[in-house]
Parts: sequence; structure tokens; C-alpha cells
Amino acid sequence: MTDRSQVEQLVRQLHAARLEGNLDALCALYADEARLRIAGSTDGKPIAIAATGIAEIRPWLSILVKTFRLTRYMILSLNIDVPRAAAHWRVDIHSKITGVAVPTELVDLIDVRGGRIASHTELFVPC
Repeated sequence: MTDRSQVEQLVRQLHAARLEGNLDALCALYADEARLRIAGSTDGKPIAIAATGIAEIRPWLSILVKTFRLTRYMILSLNIDVPRAAAHWRVDIHSKITGVAVPTELVDLIDVRGGRIASHTELFVPC
């Protein structure tokens, strides 16, 4: 059974791996059959990603790591109701392509099974 501290540690590891741009560390946090969904809008253009299984998730995470650098990380709230977590956080997202930085707020909705991420929905909006 996963307890509250384990779920919190998993969320913090997820954010740390994103901040570091560490693809292998990111992928290690997801269960083999995990689901990932990312949705938001930037410059009025909607963005939506959906992947099931680490074989589909890894390429999307790779694109995120290669394209964006995150700075000025701040967790605004972290709510845990085992086995679920909801994290509200803020970062500046820097495009490695254009050099533009956009302050962004994100919400991660995470379900944990067997100590790994079974489902991850990330919602984002520029501030």
C-alpha cells in the first residue's frame, strides 16, 4: 500500500525530473501501462496530448524535455488523498527554440498504483 509520504515524494520527484530535464528519471516514475494527458492553451492555440503506456509516453516527455526549460519553480499547493494527488504549481517555461519565456500555472492530477504513476493529467495556462 502506498502512503501519503510516498505519494508526495513521487510528485516531488516528478517535478524535480521535469526541472532537471531528466528524461530517464521522468520515465522511471510511470507505470508501464500509465496514461498521460496534457491539455492547455498558449497564444490562443489549444494543445492536447494523450498517451497510454510508457512506449507512447516516453516520446512525448522527450519532446517536452528537448523543447522546454523550466525555471522559477514554485509549488502553490499539494493535496493528497491516497492514492491520488493534485499539485498546483508555477514555473517560467522557456522555449529552447525561440528563447521566449512564459510564466505558466499548471495543475497535475495524479493517480498512484504500486508506487508509480498510473495516471497523470496535466493542465496548464500561461499567467
